[in-house]
Amino acid sequence: MNDTKIIIFDTTLRDGEQSPGASMNTEEKIQIALQLQKLGVDVIEAGFAAASPGDFDAIARISEAVTKSRICSLARALERDIKAAGEAVAKAKLNRIHTFIATSSIHMEYKLKMTPDQVIKKAVEAVQYAKTFCDDVEFSCEDAGRSDVSFLKEILDAVINAGASTLNIPDTVGYRLPTEMGAIIKSLHDFVGDRAIISVHNHNDLGLAVANSLACIENGARQVECTINGLGERAGNAALEEIVMALRTRKDHFIGYDTNINIKEIYPTSKLVSSVTGIEPQPNKAIVGKNAFSHESGIHQDGVLKHTQTYEIMSAKDIGLDKNSIVLGKHSGRHAFKDKLQTLGYELKDEEINEAFDRFKILADQKKEIFDDDLRALVAEEITKIPQIFDLLRLQLSDCAPGGVPSAAVTILHNGKEITDAAIGNGTMDAIFKVIDRVCGVSGELKDYKVDAVSQGKDAMARVLVKVVFDESKPAIMGHGLSVDTMLATAKAYIGALNSYTSMKEHLRTVRGNTEESI
Repeated sequence: MNDTKIIIFDTTLRDGEQSPGASMNTEEKIQIALQLQKLGVDVIEAGFAAASPGDFDAIARISEAVTKSRICSLARALERDIKAAGEAVAKAKLNRIHTFIATSSIHMEYKLKMTPDQVIKKAVEAVQYAKTFCDDVEFSCEDAGRSDVSFLKEILDAVINAGASTLNIPDTVGYRLPTEMGAIIKSLHDFVGDRAIISVHNHNDLGLAVANSLACIENGARQVECTINGLGERAGNAALEEIVMALRTRKDHFIGYDTNINIKEIYPTSKLVSSVTGIEPQPNKAIVGKNAFSHESGIHQDGVLKHTQTYEIMSAKDIGLDKNSIVLGKHSGRHAFKDKLQTLGYELKDEEINEAFDRFKILADQKKEIFDDDLRALVAEEITKIPQIFDLLRLQLSDCAPGGVPSAAVTILHNGKEITDAAIGNGTMDAIFKVIDRVCGVSGELKDYKVDAVSQGKDAMARVLVKVVFDESKPAIMGHGLSVDTMLATAKAYIGALNSYTSMKEHLRTVRGNTEESI
């Protein structure tokens, strides 16, 4: 078999963001997009341009920032969606519009209320209109996994003639088994031939998304749509890292198949996405889970020490999980710190290194041992940092003894002026939120709160994720905080959400004529 490149289409920024609680601000999306480019992703689906001005703005800015990966926007088979998508990706060096319409009987009858002929007509019009904005148009048959194959052939033939060059066959609800998806793709591939690329987008409702994707590759699919850590609606999507490493590890089976992915960037990308979204992969998650390369059993430990391949079918170093011999502590210098970051896969600007190093020195005074995950968390906080409109300088809490009244005092820097105030609350967290609201002149309502340990040990840093509503007519805003002190991390997270809300509000007012629909 000749060498066959599988196109990796990453939809973390679109479908992945649809995971409950995984919304990202524009700066975070740009940083993830740049890391996906570094990973070697062929196509980045940067969002759904018509969904909101915020999504449009994020796609447009990613289009200007990314130069090697193709930037794509999703669009329903509607003129307004396609126009928004075309305008959003207009400045990308490589661009694509991805338009779709449902093709299963249940979707056409109950959701679209359209006949099959009407659906085909709408699909053709959508592709033709998309072609007026860019040459590369992808068409998707939503719920293809439950669609009639003969109808799929009919609509695919029509959109090929209209100009679609990639045809996506999604198992939208994760219903099919690998043998079934393989058979569907084989039938469609035989029908389409070399007229277009067959793509697949498998959801994980039955835990079969990766298995289904691999079966599709074996039967003619040449593009796979996936996400980092398997993020996505409901049970998620096929995980990019699992597909790529399966193709690489089982080259004896997938003979001649390869991707453009730089596998050493897999773990750094996974950590960046989990840090930004606040959604950590489960510990036993394949490839990137905390336990993926851990061994507790004495028998396993003995075997691995004698020869790693006794219990490991791939190397942790292959995916960027490098156990470097340099041990960082409070006496470490800037050069060692920079070198360590480079071994972890980070290439930062001097200013970013200096700021991260300053925070590292503070952390080193507080923690006995600095782990790789501590450094990843520090760097992720630095590179995804939003403008500090409100900067938390100091936090002081009262001793919450039985019968006492919890209080919090803060000093916040705003417009070059330090403002100090205090407040009491029903608890320590409530007092923190109330005094920040008072100083900043806002009124936020906490919708969700999550805290986890970044690394191991009793002195592990706390990573806090909050979701706050500052305007009842707008969605909740996420904020992240990092500190060895959980309450300080909580205050930072709340301030982060406030800064995100304020900066998005000001930015959209500037670039979209005072429109704030996406906030």
